[in-house]
Amino acid sequence: MIGALCVLALAYRYYSAFIAARIMSLDPARQTPSHLHSDGADYHPTSRWVLFGHHFAAIAGAGPLIGPVLAAQFGFLPGFLWLLCGVVLAGAVQDFVILFASTRRDGKSLVEIAHMEIGHTAGLTTAIAVLFIIIVALAGLGLAVVNALRESAWGVFSIGSSIPLALFMGWYMVRFRKGKTTEATLIGVVGLLAAVIFGRHIGGTALGRTLTLSAVGVTWSMGIYGFIASVLPVWLLLVPRDYLSSYMKIGTIAVLILGILWINPPIHQPMFSAYVHGGGPIIPGKVFPFVFITIACGAISGFHALVGSGTTPKMINSELDIRPIGYGAMLMEGLVGITALIACSALHPGDYFAINVPVAKFAGLGLQTTNLAALSSQVGENVAGRAGGAVSLAVGMAQVFTALPGMGRYMSYWYHFAILFEALFILTTIDAGTRVGRFVLQELLGKVFKSFEKTDSVVSTVMSSLVVVGAWVYFILTGSVSTIWPMFGIANQLLAVIALTVGSMVILNMGKGKYVWVTLAPLVFVSTTTLTAGWQSLWQNFIPLAHRPGGALTGSLNAGLTVMMMTCVLIILVSALRRSLQHKMVLKSL
Repeated sequence: MIGALCVLALAYRYYSAFIAARIMSLDPARQTPSHLHSDGADYHPTSRWVLFGHHFAAIAGAGPLIGPVLAAQFGFLPGFLWLLCGVVLAGAVQDFVILFASTRRDGKSLVEIAHMEIGHTAGLTTAIAVLFIIIVALAGLGLAVVNALRESAWGVFSIGSSIPLALFMGWYMVRFRKGKTTEATLIGVVGLLAAVIFGRHIGGTALGRTLTLSAVGVTWSMGIYGFIASVLPVWLLLVPRDYLSSYMKIGTIAVLILGILWINPPIHQPMFSAYVHGGGPIIPGKVFPFVFITIACGAISGFHALVGSGTTPKMINSELDIRPIGYGAMLMEGLVGITALIACSALHPGDYFAINVPVAKFAGLGLQTTNLAALSSQVGENVAGRAGGAVSLAVGMAQVFTALPGMGRYMSYWYHFAILFEALFILTTIDAGTRVGRFVLQELLGKVFKSFEKTDSVVSTVMSSLVVVGAWVYFILTGSVSTIWPMFGIANQLLAVIALTVGSMVILNMGKGKYVWVTLAPLVFVSTTTLTAGWQSLWQNFIPLAHRPGGALTGSLNAGLTVMMMTCVLIILVSALRRSLQHKMVLKSL
């Protein structure tokens, strides 16, 4: 942990400064889109730290929490190395460059930037790929919430309380006590903590019985929330909720880091497990290339490029804010991934697999549990067979927290606090992702029906939001961890390939070709690993699934979407190569 903290600090101090100085030339005197086009809805000048909180909360979804936990199937070391190296050299670079490019282009989306920098074909292909990738990504992230909150009135109450709190904060900061951020923050944080503490006592009440939702109930509740967040003004729900949850996220991670440093928990997961060569019960495939698509967001996430060219650039107050928000927030997400990996690796292998694998499947693995029964008793819920990674991470975090002085009796509180912590991460991606998906769909439909391209149109906004929400809800209801998470990882990393391609073209078009290696090197690596994983998943996972009883529709749909997304990415890569060679930009810049 100490080594990781040092590497991340040095990367921000020197590498991000190098990129900012040599490529971007950030200018504090240059007016940003939030000032040029301020409309009180999407374009809204926002203070650096409030926007950092919103951006971090929006990008830091389930990926940095769930991905490293699932990747622990391969052992501790592969995930740790990719998290540390990937976030410094790939993920933070992508986020930084795309946020800069969008801010300099009036807050244009990744789709529009691809059209401007590469050409019409690449722009249209990017729009199609982005829309499907968003839907698959939201399904993968949402599935973790479903498995964590089903049959848990305590969890549903705690998470549900954050929504009215955020609405109150938005109204308080913008309408009632404008600019009084500290006051609103105190109210929101105290309210969240109270929801966790008092949530334990509602289980046997009428409210508790109402909030004890099945997996289907949790899924539809998320869909309703995603729709509402997509259509309301950003200042009313999206920004205050993300800002509020960012305090819990960063504060919890800080306490978790201190707890890890204090108690130095033993790592029970092996450096390399028996599943590095394939055959794993959680993620099908070998450690290469599947560790990269499984880790996903903690190292690099294409989804971030949608936030960095969606809501965030429209709220940048000064260009100097781009570096801490673009590069710095991603480093923070990488740190979240590392702490999640350490927390879950403190579980004994038998307990880890018993939680993350369905009960019947675990019985055939030949593994023995160590503390599973005691853990279920301590947290107050049966944790066996709760696939998806969220529950095993919450148990691991609770073990670290309860090992601190005076905390030994509060395992159940820490467990549900960890569930709240994880769900807040995920739901802030659900709301931001649904909103970005709505924007992309409106752009696509606007090419045929002009009225749809008006983002302030009520009819267009409502219809587009319903389509996006309905699509990702369908995937959750018909999928599982073994199908949705690999699909999510492939989709997310393919979107990163698109974002790095666009970023490389931006740098070339600026006449800074001698620095294009900053984005080109990670582009080559990520495209190689992801296209390989996509090809292997197609033949080893999705097509065989289509031939199993009851899996024809899901397997065929997953296979078709994988082929479609890979084809779109190849078209974009070829278009970018042709554009660069056509204009001889590489030779002129060098």
